Amino acid sequence: MRFTLYAFCFFLLLTSCATYRPIQRQLRQNSQLIDHFTGFALYDWEKQKMVVQHNADQYFTPASNTKLFSFYAGLVTLGDSIPALRYVTRADSLIFWGTGDPLLLNLNLPDTTVLHFLRNRPERLFFSPANYSGPRFGPGWAWDDYNDDYSAELAPLPLYGNFVRFSSPDRVARLVVEPRFFQDSVTAVSLRRHSRSVQRNEIDNQFDRPEVVRPFKQDVPFRWSPQLAARLLTDTLHREVSVAPIPFDRSAKTLYSQPADSLYKRMLQVSDNTLAEHLMLLCASVQDTLNSSVGIQTVLQKHLADLPDKPQWVDGSGLSRYNLFTPRSMVSLLQKIHKIIPQERLFNLLAVGGSAGTIQRLYKTDRPFVFAKSGSMTGVYNLSGYLITKKGKLLLFSMMNNNFAGSVADMRSRTAAFLTGIYERY
Repeated sequence: MRFTLYAFCFFLLLTSCATYRPIQRQLRQNSQLIDHFTGFALYDWEKQKMVVQHNADQYFTPASNTKLFSFYAGLVTLGDSIPALRYVTRADSLIFWGTGDPLLLNLNLPDTTVLHFLRNRPERLFFSPANYSGPRFGPGWAWDDYNDDYSAELAPLPLYGNFVRFSSPDRVARLVVEPRFFQDSVTAVSLRRHSRSVQRNEIDNQFDRPEVVRPFKQDVPFRWSPQLAARLLTDTLHREVSVAPIPFDRSAKTLYSQPADSLYKRMLQVSDNTLAEHLMLLCASVQDTLNSSVGIQTVLQKHLADLPDKPQWVDGSGLSRYNLFTPRSMVSLLQKIHKIIPQERLFNLLAVGGSAGTIQRLYKTDRPFVFAKSGSMTGVYNLSGYLITKKGKLLLFSMMNNNFAGSVADMRSRTAAFLTGIYERY
């Protein structure tokens, strides 16, 4: 009887392996997958087992797949709402410290909770930046990306997403600047001296824009400083906000703003780097500190010590090439996420194939079947998430492509073709 049971279990194992053998063969032989460094891990949720592994224990540059780690950090650290501000009252003064909340007046996802709170306080207002001493860029970021919208600065109290939006809605030589505070910091230059885009001075908030304005929209990060933050608040509130480097008071009360899911959804679907970086500051703020590395190390030690391979995780967004993860650790993370958040809510937050976010132009079928996070930079394209096959099987996957010489668009299409094949076959 025992022999029969062992034989049956062995038969099931062989059958399971055989079921997914075509995928393994394709990973070894498909010319679209073997001309660069490819890693793949596939997990069958019903069987609760890894069914395909190809270079799954090798480290890859994850790019924005890093945001899945930041998302998980938020889930296990923050509550339902975002901590927007810490504050105390002393005599006739209200002193407040930032938490890293990136939604205050953010032009993409605006929140005005802090404004309403400060506007109605009877005390004098003092902003203290003393709880943050970190750098303006993350470790390993490219310094010359300072003018690009994906590289906004880190700050304890971001405002307007830490960028200026330049736009021209029509062909009339009219330029709209948001916030208007920066209107007088813009200089028109001839196209001979400048490209068609707005360019900020590297060290200050002076912007050159083309003399001839055509319909366009461009977000350019500004140089953040405590003084600038106070001036922006003063300009918006129409009341004085002063800067005072007062040490953080651990008895400070917390003001909460939007539901955390609003931040998670935009961060995951459109891959918003500013939200991801400041999410890690928010996680650290729960420990009365404002240091991303503290937030990262705490999550690694308390919640991710059992990953198959120890991650090298250094920032919140994935902008840094110092980040290194393995495909099987990505899948292990996806398991953890799925266990603590209902599937319907989870799939609503992720990019959806054929429908929403960075993969909306791919995986088009009558019913969405890929719910995932992409990650790309030069020579890198990854996709990790959840796939529901034509037969209704739930599979967790991580496909990581590094060190290719072609375009990201081409690798995105190759990945889509490979995953669509899995959808069709299983």
